[in-house]
Amino acid sequence: MNMAFGGVFMKLVRIELLTYNSRYMEMNKILLAIIALLIIGGGVYFVKSNTFIPSYEADKTDTSAAETVATESEADTVTDESEEEQEVVEEENEGETALGTSVEGRDITAYHFGEGEKEVVFVGGIHGGYSWNTALVAYQLIDYLRDTKDAVPEGVKVTVIPALNPDGLKVATGEVGKFRASDVSSDPAVRTASRFNANEVDLNRNFDCEWNAEATWQSRDVSGGSEPFSEPESAAFKAYIDSAKPAAVVAWYSAAGGVYASNCKNGILPETTELMDVYADASGYKAYSDFDFYEVTGDMVNWLAAESIPAISVLLTTHADMEWEKNIAGIQAILNNYKE
Repeated sequence: MNMAFGGVFMKLVRIELLTYNSRYMEMNKILLAIIALLIIGGGVYFVKSNTFIPSYEADKTDTSAAETVATESEADTVTDESEEEQEVVEEENEGETALGTSVEGRDITAYHFGEGEKEVVFVGGIHGGYSWNTALVAYQLIDYLRDTKDAVPEGVKVTVIPALNPDGLKVATGEVGKFRASDVSSDPAVRTASRFNANEVDLNRNFDCEWNAEATWQSRDVSGGSEPFSEPESAAFKAYIDSAKPAAVVAWYSAAGGVYASNCKNGILPETTELMDVYADASGYKAYSDFDFYEVTGDMVNWLAAESIPAISVLLTTHADMEWEKNIAGIQAILNNYKE
């Protein structure tokens, strides 16, 4: 009986073991399946992750490329604007030349209009701030020629030198270049002192026509310089005249109200008489063959006469008025007189 029970017991143990093994196998299969799913899922995630990274990098690259294109476009725009600004500056500076520099190093600028063979030169500001209105007439002429189409006739070239004494103008106006009447000092002593250049020379006594170092202005003695053209301003003007050989020169002074012929003790050139009469008739100023208020030595327009260049002095009526309407009428008449 005991043996029978033992046999039965052993069979039951084997059956349980088989059942356990079967369950174990099933569990292993489940575990393997889970592991497999995890592996497959991880692989898919890895693949997807690797696929996403290049996509992001591509987007980033594309953005950088777009930014680069935008930056280049902006740079092109800036460059274009800079080029346009440069063209404007060049256009504004076209026709300007520096004839030289003053004692204190300021440019003596000439402005040129037209391309004709007959050149007419207009000069202002030789007496600096003392005759500041002569410089403003010249600057007004520059604006007029820039703004008025066909103002310069065929066959004519116009050169305007608004400030032959820029240092003197600076003393009276505090400005370099174009200024306003309101900039001029109200102190008569300052304006008188600004008549001369920085070497205290009267530039209109520094030219080679009966030059004298001890010159006269009204009732006072003034310096004519150490020799003719000793001053950089008058030397610069001489160099330009020697090179350009203009057909005529008109110089503005103040104040007496009239048009005066030039001569260097050799009589008045016939062309000078014609120039004087044309300007006077058109402007309404009275014409004068001689300046006989006091003896003048080393005068600029008289030196031009010695060089056989027709030249006149236009003296404004006061030290403050430009008398633009009168002067533009005289200017136009002169230019038309030289047109082809």
